[in-house]
Parts: sequence; structure tokens; C-alpha cells
Amino acid sequence: MALAACATQGDANGGNGLYDPFERVNRATFEFNIALDDALGKPIALSYRTAFPKPVRDGIRNVADNLYSPVTFVNDLLQGEFARARITLTRFFINTTAGIGGIADVAKDIGMPGHREDFGQTLAAWGLGPGPYIVVPFLGPQTTRNLGGRAVDIGVSPFSYVLAAHDVEWVGFAVTAINAVDQRERLIEAVDGLRKTSLDFYAAARSSYWQARLAEIHNGRLPPAVPGDDDVDIDLDGDELEADPDGPPPHRRSNDNRIAAKVR
Repeated sequence: MALAACATQGDANGGNGLYDPFERVNRATFEFNIALDDALGKPIALSYRTAFPKPVRDGIRNVADNLYSPVTFVNDLLQGEFARARITLTRFFINTTAGIGGIADVAKDIGMPGHREDFGQTLAAWGLGPGPYIVVPFLGPQTTRNLGGRAVDIGVSPFSYVLAAHDVEWVGFAVTAINAVDQRERLIEAVDGLRKTSLDFYAAARSSYWQARLAEIHNGRLPPAVPGDDDVDIDLDGDELEADPDGPPPHRRSNDNRIAAKVR
């Protein structure tokens, strides 16, 4: 996911409603993560970009997305999104076979684009609020709802059990590491731009994360505009996201009815 955001500085509670009661600790952790990224994350991402041409990087990304499909499928079902669940399952079989293990996104080429769902989004669809905002060492911005959801998703993934049964758990760690590098490569320009233009990088990163998270929860469409929305512009995979005043409201509701923001 690539995002570019420009946000006003948040207040002590995260701005626009996101609860940030641990801001002092979060800021210290954020600075640690930034220092680590400057020393390792960004240089590795730049080397990855140099070493592998875009078609190769796209193939790596497609494989990671395909491996995640069972998790998306389960969360589609839990959210009552049965049509999307059918698409997810169909995409998985098409890309695993015709796409040679998911290297090629054949399903997208025939008009069946993919999406990602996680248990954090499922909890939001069930009406659970995001909880406090926290910055986790190495992982970065999270809400407690999202952090708990990540743990459930790990348990849901069938590949975790397959790898454990064959005593090759290292493959899972390798895939996770490669996926993290790939995600950082996609964010190089966005993060650099946000860092250069922000008076408060912490607040801007927090806001960008939350805006992106809301877009995921509402399946790519932001909720109807609320005061302060025009302070933030965000781009996911190159597609501008905005509320459609003439269209139907998002079919899922959550307690995330205000917008603050962050880099995920």
C-alpha cells in the first residue's frame, strides 16, 4: 500500500478523535523506530529496489498477497461479506494455479481485483472502537484493536500450521521479512515527502496511519466528510480516495467516525 498524506498537527488526543493517551511514550518509540529506519529500513529498501526490477518486485508482492488470501477469506465471512469472500476464494485458486503460485495476478487481469481484510477490520465492522493509539517498536503505528487483530490473523493463517508441521517455520519469517522490505520500498517517496513537509512528523504520521486505516475499514471509500477532512489527502495504490456525496454510504459502520491520520 502506497500512501501520501498531508495533515494538520493533532492535539493531545490524536486530533480528530483518535485517542493517544500514551503520547509521551509513543513519541519516544517513534523516534527509536525512525532511527532504526534511517540506519536499516530505508537503506535495505533502496537496495531492494536497485537489485530487483519492478516486475520482480510485483511478483514478490503478488505471492505475498496470495498467501494472505485465506486470512482475507475468513475475515470476509466473519464480516458477512459473502460476495467478497467468493471473489477472494476464486482469486486464490486462479492465481495459485494459472498464476504459478501467485507470481502473476491473473485474476486481476481478467477483471477480478483483490482486497485485504484483517481481524482488526472485522472488529471494526462488529462495532468495536479502535482503542488507544500506540507505537510499537519495530512494528510502528497501531491501535489496540488492530494489534489484537494481528494476533488473531496469525492464528488464522493455515500456512503457519503447514510450515510448523514440516519444521520449516523459518520460511514464514523469511516471507514476513521480505514483505516488510517490499512495503517499505513502496513508501520511500511518501515517507520522505511527509517527513520534509511536516511541522510535527509524529502527528502527521499518526494522522496518515489513521486515514489509511479508515479507508481499509470502509473498503476503499472514506466515510462522509467531517470537519477537518480536507486537511488530509491520501493516495492508496495511486487511487484518490474520497467520500461520494451522491453514492450510498459505506456498507460497514464502525466507531471510527472521525478522522485523524498516520503512516502504517
